[in-house]
This record gives sequence, structure tokens and C-alpha cells, in this order.
Amino acid sequence: MTQAAAMSKSEQAYRWIRENIVNGAYGAGYRLVLSDLAAQLSMSVVPVREAIRQLTAEGLVTFEHNVGARVARVDHLQYRDAMQVISVVESAATALAARHLTAADLSRARALNDTMRAGMAEIDPRSFSTLNQEFHRTLYLPCPNPRLLEIVETEWARLSSMRDSIFTIVPGRAPKSVDEHDNLIELIETAAPLDQIENAVRQHRANSLSAVLNRIQGT
Repeated sequence: MTQAAAMSKSEQAYRWIRENIVNGAYGAGYRLVLSDLAAQLSMSVVPVREAIRQLTAEGLVTFEHNVGARVARVDHLQYRDAMQVISVVESAATALAARHLTAADLSRARALNDTMRAGMAEIDPRSFSTLNQEFHRTLYLPCPNPRLLEIVETEWARLSSMRDSIFTIVPGRAPKSVDEHDNLIELIETAAPLDQIENAVRQHRANSLSAVLNRIQGT
């Protein structure tokens, strides 16, 4: 096998394992057995091992002695720290993306928000969270800075195991969240100053974080 082919398989394994972590198929603490993963991917353990090393460097996977690789667990302090990072980088990415969003992008964002509002009483927290994430991703994905996008996506992947619990822990946050989404869409549609858009996203994330931490702390 050539080095190029080995790198290709390593990237394939990396993307596949990462996607399973992000979508919740491999939850926090899930044991990543190299031989099992290699068999599922129809490849040797060598590229899988390289993929695990990359995911470990990103903080998505941890390695425990006598146990092996596991999907990283996130405690509430780590959640707070990661959300503070996300509030900064995602708000910047959304502001940079604002002038690149098309009418179709904004229409999709509004449709997602309308779906969240209409189904608020029936949609389970995990599905609501997925729609919420799709909404925000629609708004920040056209960001022209690939490095910033990479940081945003990596931080959200790191929190994938806790993301779905936000609207379970604080169910009352959902209606306020969709109202804040409406305000954000309006700011983008009316070509508001980029710093105003950035501040709106940052405040939106800060509101969610405060709601979660207040509930956990019982205040």
C-alpha cells in the first residue's frame, strides 16, 4: 500500500468515526475497539489507529490505560468552558458569513425555526436540539474563514454528548431560543452591522449557558 493510499484510508476512518461521535451513535464513554472499527470499515487497524490519534488530539477521544480508546466524556465544567469558546467563535463565524448568506439560506433558517416553534410541544428534546443545530449551522457555514469553521465544528463535536440535554435540562429555554433566532434572522436580512450580529449570537449562546448552569446549580 502506498503512503497516499494509507493517508486516504486514515482520512476515511477519521471522518467515519468522527461522524458517529457527532451524531450520537458513539456516545460519551463508548469504547472504540480498533479491530471492530477496522472490520466495519474493511481496512487494517493501521489507518484506524491513525484516525483515533487525530481524534484524541482534537479532544474527542481519550485513551485510558488497560481500557483503550473511548469517546471523551464532558462534565459540566468542561461544558461551560467549551460553550464560552463556542459563543466567541460561532458568533464571529456567523458575522463573517452574514454577507455571504443567500435568500435560500435565510429561507431555510426561517423554516427550521418555524418548525421548532410549531412542534415545540411535541418534538422530543433531541430532535429539537438537532433542528437548533441545523439552524445555526445554516447561518455560520458560509463563513469564508475555513480555520474558524474548523474550530466551531470541532468544539460542537466535542459537546455532542451533552448538546441534546440542553432542552431537557431547561425546557423553558426553547420558546426564548426561537424568539432570539427570529431576531438574528432579522438582523442578517436587514444587513445590520456585523458587530451587532456577532453580539446577538454571543448573547444567545450566553443565555442558553446561563439557563443550564442556573438549573444545575439550583438557582
